[in-house]
Amino acid sequence: MRCPKAVSSAFVVTTLAILSFAAGGSASAQDSAGTVPEVDEEVLLPYVLPEAGPFHPEDIEIENSDAIAAWYRSAHADDAAEAFRHWDEDEGGIRPACSVCHSGAGFRSFHGLDGSAPGIPETPIEVGGVVDCGTCHNQNLGTVTEIAFPSGLMHPVEGVEAACMTCHQGRTAGVTVEEAIAALPDLDAPNAELRFVNPHYATAAASWLGGYGGAGYHYEGRDYYGRFFHAAPVSTCVSCHDPHSLEVAFEPCQTCHLADSPDEIRIARQSYDGSGNTGQGIRTDIANNAALLLSVIGRYADEVTGVPIIYDGGSYPYFFTDANGDGAVDQADGRPVAYASWTPRLLRAAYNWKLVTSDPGAFAHNPPYALQLLYDSIEDLSGPLGMDMADLHLLR
Repeated sequence: MRCPKAVSSAFVVTTLAILSFAAGGSASAQDSAGTVPEVDEEVLLPYVLPEAGPFHPEDIEIENSDAIAAWYRSAHADDAAEAFRHWDEDEGGIRPACSVCHSGAGFRSFHGLDGSAPGIPETPIEVGGVVDCGTCHNQNLGTVTEIAFPSGLMHPVEGVEAACMTCHQGRTAGVTVEEAIAALPDLDAPNAELRFVNPHYATAAASWLGGYGGAGYHYEGRDYYGRFFHAAPVSTCVSCHDPHSLEVAFEPCQTCHLADSPDEIRIARQSYDGSGNTGQGIRTDIANNAALLLSVIGRYADEVTGVPIIYDGGSYPYFFTDANGDGAVDQADGRPVAYASWTPRLLRAAYNWKLVTSDPGAFAHNPPYALQLLYDSIEDLSGPLGMDMADLHLLR
């Protein structure tokens, strides 16, 4: 093997001198004739440096730099967001159950990807973490083959789908509501022990699995649309969402859908919201029926429970009391008064409304299921109110 041509004799001389000094020798690197003696080239190679310099890290190509930049700008990496800072004032850090989705460390602990036993972390997780690279790129993520949903369903998963479905399934299901009202036979009697059942946020996976996943409250005698199977090759979360930026790639949609945006896509030739307008996106039908359900919820509270209700999406538990009907949330000791006049009928309708509206992409994830939950909830409340569903011209 030969030394690189770029290595000058002066460099070799200097290197020889260093080696000689390191070995404790005192002989000159050059003989009296000024010639360079024979050296062991194998020894020299580890000390050969590039002729050009200095080293510029900005010139080094990083193959995944675009992915890192996209992730850094996404909601998953926003360490200033409420999703990751909600527990700043809590002593000890993020509560174990919450840390599963609000911290990469909590997620890895939950699935045993960090070497711990799978399950809810035993101790709080330090605040400040986000949905980091190790959440989805952990080498052991492939060992997770099924995800438990709040309904009790064990759904099979592959690869990164495990990460998506762990955290976008909600925290409750229709069975949670059923259990809360099971011992209350009078559907229209307010019960002070009832509390609003919150499905949580960003429930895309719950929407996608539909009736099969059991996320919504299912009314007796009704069939519900199951998992929403889109035309191939759209079959997983990352079929539509960029896994790093989370943005939806709309161009592939235009292969089949003639629309200028996802909001304008329509999947049916009939009107579900009673407007008769089949030129609008199915998202609009869902939004209109959700708005109608919320207004019927308000009317039911006024006329049946006798205690007006107000929804405030910025404050938990979202539904509050307006006992005097002045349009403002009642206050007690400087705090808003949570609604406490729930009836079984009102609770299950409000739950379905919140579930559908907690997934902004329900119109794409499972529009038939969203429309069914809204229709059935409106229909259920219409009985005590004396409403004629036929007059609304809604379709299920």
